[in-house]
Amino acid sequence: QVQLVESGGGLVQAGGSLRLTCAISGRTSSMNYVGWFRQAPGKEREFVATTNWRGGGDGRLYSDSVKGRFTISKDNDKRMLYLQMNSLKPEDTAVYLCAALSAGSVFNPQAYSYWGQGTQVTVSS
Repeated sequence: QVQLVESGGGLVQAGGSLRLTCAISGRTSSMNYVGWFRQAPGKEREFVATTNWRGGGDGRLYSDSVKGRFTISKDNDKRMLYLQMNSLKPEDTAVYLCAALSAGSVFNPQAYSYWGQGTQVTVSS
């Protein structure tokens, strides 16, 4: 019903920047929120950022670990979701995934109905 495809990952040195893109297609009429999660090997999927997809206002939220460094944004007309990552740290290394949900807690990965395949972000020292 909804397809999400991430891109923009890569290898970057600590302190550098990357911009991730999530291309959204399919039936998005029921999507209310979209978000970014990350998952490192052997670790649980971690909430990164979220924003409202439908509706007005600014509904952006961030995890404490990325607040002030990452910025989530969207373009509904282009059906794109972005994550601008600045001042990257080695601990940011993970597979980054975008996801969409209609209802539930935006912090809970189990609430999301659709997921992309992920894009690898590696931050070297």
